[in-house]
Amino acid sequence: MIAIIDYGAGNLQSVNKALRHIGCDCVVTRDRDVILKADGAVLPGVGSFGDTVDSLNRFGIRDTAVDFIKSGKPFFGICLGLQLLFPASEESPGAEGLGVFEGGITRIPAAEGLKIPHMGWNSLDIKKHGRLFKGIADNPYVYFVHSYFLNAADKSIVAAQTQYGVTIDAAIEQGNVFATQFHPEKSGDVGLRILKNFADIVEGR
Repeated sequence: MIAIIDYGAGNLQSVNKALRHIGCDCVVTRDRDVILKADGAVLPGVGSFGDTVDSLNRFGIRDTAVDFIKSGKPFFGICLGLQLLFPASEESPGAEGLGVFEGGITRIPAAEGLKIPHMGWNSLDIKKHGRLFKGIADNPYVYFVHSYFLNAADKSIVAAQTQYGVTIDAAIEQGNVFATQFHPEKSGDVGLRILKNFADIVEGR
């Protein structure tokens, strides 16, 4: 069973629907015991870094998410859920992320011809054909909606990058932790394959 961590994010149900579409047993919950007993967990996210950190703290989810990651069971962060794995974001000075990895979350720099937020389909440069991108061809197109981006301190955790006026670390994979800046639940067949790969990891395949 996969727990979709509920702190009020707007894309909870689309993630739930996508996982159920590929045959996953999943539940949307903020109950600590349910989350920690789950075989895998997904932290979706849309909105601002600071507001989300406030919600995580208010519902007691911060410690639950960190404890789940420490358990060694598969964990998947989506969009803001990726950014929250890092200590802080330029978007919300003073707000403390989970600090699982080191790196900077900064605003996409303005450039001629580029609209911010970055919204739409971009191709990925897959750096690590590991478990998350298993069976996915090079340069797949996926769907992004974001104004801030990750520059990971340790590039060995970066599974994929994309270009939007700057190099964006678009996916990470390290141990039991996986995350994407893009929305797999909105990325068609490629996104469903990524979610299926995660589900297979949860099931020990």
